[in-house]
Amino acid sequence: MKAAVIYEKGELPKYAEFAEPIVQNENEVLISVKAVAITNLDKGIISGNHYSSENENQNGTVIGSDAVGILDNGTRVYARGINGTIAEKALVEKNRMIPLPEGISDAKAASMPNAVAGSAMALRFRAQIQPGETVLINGATGFTGQMAIQIAKHYGAKKIIVTGRNEKTLQSLLAIGADEIISLKQDDEAIVAQLKAIQENTPIDIILDYLWGYSAELILSFLKGKGNFTHRVRYISIGAMSGDTIQLSASILRSVDLQLSGSGLGSWTKEEVKLLFSEILPEMFLLAAQNNLQVNIETVNLADIEKAWNNDVSDGKRLVVMV
Repeated sequence: MKAAVIYEKGELPKYAEFAEPIVQNENEVLISVKAVAITNLDKGIISGNHYSSENENQNGTVIGSDAVGILDNGTRVYARGINGTIAEKALVEKNRMIPLPEGISDAKAASMPNAVAGSAMALRFRAQIQPGETVLINGATGFTGQMAIQIAKHYGAKKIIVTGRNEKTLQSLLAIGADEIISLKQDDEAIVAQLKAIQENTPIDIILDYLWGYSAELILSFLKGKGNFTHRVRYISIGAMSGDTIQLSASILRSVDLQLSGSGLGSWTKEEVKLLFSEILPEMFLLAAQNNLQVNIETVNLADIEKAWNNDVSDGKRLVVMV
């Protein structure tokens, strides 16, 4: 079969011939792959920079962690891969497989799950979002940030504030549910002043952070209390596009009613992951099929994987490989 294969960490994937996977037990099934999204998580794992990266395989490794494909009986599904998925065939887990509704394209369905997990899991299980709450999304111009806006609104958020550096994309977020935008191109004083004004009028309940780094330091510093009672804030780190470490004053933790946690691989419980596949993803696929959840995608053919791998996909689009 044809597949996207890497032989050493950090190299570009090659369009190559690779042995078709073989079903090993009753919990596995083979699908004919139709579409696979390329995510920052996949790129981090392949480069060796993500904490879940595996050892190199000198015989080559098919890349990709999930896929949209077709079962032998013709059922179209989204599924997590047991091995790599950017290939003509892939082994997937039966208990992490979801039939897709009519009305959603292969590309759209493939683009969503990583972003849904990167937003809905944080909102439901770490933040325990309640209707009427105010949500700040730090770094909302990317694909997952755009998904987070819509899912937060679906879960009942009353007000959504978004930050980012891409001015054009920031403005477009108002059309999908954002209520107020904060440009990170402003100087620190202007950013903090805008945050304080928001906090006075509609106190922030939840912060989803896809950037970390310096912008996280700014946000946390503005929350610092002065010895009085403070509004409870749930701050969830999901990504680190602006840097993996920050300086955090202990006085911030002592002076604010602050829940600081993370949401990602390894932090979710088995029960939470089970709900992701049984409830959350099916609901989001249906919303997208009904055009109530907007996604921004760009497609590339499997044969062009090496050329497209490092393409700069603009405006928060998700790159999807069509097989």
